[in-house]
Amino acid sequence: LTGSIGMGKSTVAQRFRAHGIGVCDADAVVHELYATTAVAPIAAAFPGTVNNGVVDRTALAAVLLKDTAGFKRLEAIVHPLVQARERDFLRTRAKCGDKIVVLEIPLLFETGGDKKVDVTMVVSAPADLQRARVLARPGMTEQKFAEIVKRQLPDAEKRSRATFVVDTGQSVEQSGAQVDSIIQELSAKTVQATGQAFALHWA
Repeated sequence: LTGSIGMGKSTVAQRFRAHGIGVCDADAVVHELYATTAVAPIAAAFPGTVNNGVVDRTALAAVLLKDTAGFKRLEAIVHPLVQARERDFLRTRAKCGDKIVVLEIPLLFETGGDKKVDVTMVVSAPADLQRARVLARPGMTEQKFAEIVKRQLPDAEKRSRATFVVDTGQSVEQSGAQVDSIIQELSAKTVQATGQAFALHWA
């Protein structure tokens, strides 16, 4: 499950959870890592970005706005840690016999993660709606938004590469109905979309 910032990934992920389908949220994993395993290496790579033993996301964002090359250094620290958590999630869900599981990964295509899963789902919305959603977030600025968008593949390219596309430019109910339809289709193809298959692919 992927999509650019402000497209509605969290809402779609919640619909999967409502069906009892496990979701591993990469952003939530990063939030946890910023208070645990990732603290020391980030403090070393980006001095002044750790306060009271946790990564100060605001301070880190300010550093990255001035040093965009720092994104690569940050990704080299964080991505392997996130992927390890995702592998643990997949193994656990496979042992539980889950037939479908979801990895919610904002930079799925950008990091080549789409090659490691059975199907990809892109959450999409009109650009003006995306912009309005993002700029309404606390602390968001035009500069931050532009920098984030620059690091993500264009929405049109993501849609063209997706197995499924969910349009969240409509009502929540309409978006949810799209997800329900996708779940029905995947449930009919559990031989191709099992938790075990994901676990094997995400090695």
